[in-house]
Amino acid sequence: MTVRMMVAAAAVATAGLAASGGWALADAVALRVAGNFSQNQKHIAIEQARFDGLAEATGIDVAVNYNPMDVVGVKAPDALRLLKSGAFDVMSVQIGMASRDDPFFEGVDLIGVSTDLDALRKAVDAYRGVFDARLQEKFNAKVLTLWPFGPQMFYCNHEIASLDDIAGLKVRSFTPSMSALLEAFGATPVTLQFSEVYPALQKGVASCGVTSPTSGNSGKWPEVTTHFLPLSVSGSVQGHFINLDAWNRFDAAQKTALETAFKAMEDDLWALAAAANNDAIRCNTGQEPCEQHTKFDMTLVKLSPEDEAKLKAATTGAVLPIWKETCNAVSADCTATWNATVGAAVGLKIE
Repeated sequence: MTVRMMVAAAAVATAGLAASGGWALADAVALRVAGNFSQNQKHIAIEQARFDGLAEATGIDVAVNYNPMDVVGVKAPDALRLLKSGAFDVMSVQIGMASRDDPFFEGVDLIGVSTDLDALRKAVDAYRGVFDARLQEKFNAKVLTLWPFGPQMFYCNHEIASLDDIAGLKVRSFTPSMSALLEAFGATPVTLQFSEVYPALQKGVASCGVTSPTSGNSGKWPEVTTHFLPLSVSGSVQGHFINLDAWNRFDAAQKTALETAFKAMEDDLWALAAAANNDAIRCNTGQEPCEQHTKFDMTLVKLSPEDEAKLKAATTGAVLPIWKETCNAVSADCTATWNATVGAAVGLKIE
């Protein structure tokens, strides 16, 4: 579907919602919001509560029309183009999927670079300013939040005992750098958005999927997988971005209030990533305590130092060189910018 067709479809959906009373108060500033995928129930709950309370939190007369992206038929890779076109005012963006339009954005969370939340937060904070500047320049949009789904780990429907065993398997990927990593491991990457993974695993189109423990549990992936490998390859950084034309409807004081409100949402989502994923791992693998997620009985694969060493070697030998080539092709100073921001924060340098 072209951007023009997507804009038209969004306009039809907008008209229908407006006619049915989906937007209140004719004098209010209306914001059309495409949220995260509905399968990510815990993330949706946070988004929904924050958007529902946005007027009260900011004191701004704003009418929010919020829907998960799959409810309004939005594909994750199309998000930046839809924002630029104005089809939506605010979108929850899966950066890895959307970065196919500009590899610069993937630099915030390259696979294998930040494998724990402390390192990831340093990387995100270091890259936020240059990320936002490029987003404004290239896609007429502004960063409101940057946050992680959580450590990205492997759900497999094949028996595996170590990282070596994914060689020859088809593994769900959602970023170019993840595909480079999987190929370095001898696996075949299969690009799928989250809503497509369950049926792909069920039907054998994919042998493994990579996502956070919480998202995989909420999406019922343990129903169609048997082995869980707790090797974190990234944090799957997401964002909430606002179209600049929509942003500039607000005055300076209102913008400050909105930034404060979205900072609270960002903090909620970071806290979810930190608190929920250990519980999800226990629940996925039939362990106690299992308090916040559905309990399953997957086999927990023991992570070895050799597995972690292989991840590091693949990151420096395959992921960083490939990203350097693709990103420098669209921005000559891409590598220098990354080295001065994320690289300096996590102690890596792309030569």
